[in-house]
Amino acid sequence: MFVPPPLEAAVTAPPPHLPDPPIYREMMRTWTDRGRTVPGRHDPEWARLAGPWRGFGRFSGSPAPRGGGR
Repeated sequence: MFVPPPLEAAVTAPPPHLPDPPIYREMMRTWTDRGRTVPGRHDPEWARLAGPWRGFGRFSGSPAPRGGGR
């Protein structure tokens, strides 16, 4: 009869983090120099676009005043 090993024995350590290959590092450097979005780096424009919707703010959906009976 087969008895599976305890769960703790099945969990292994994550593989070690290897450095990026030179061609990938060069591509990242080129993208950064050109002002492009680079994975793993903070991008304020992406954070703004992906952030929660903040409502209409300064803009109105209609030129009529709010509560104007429309």
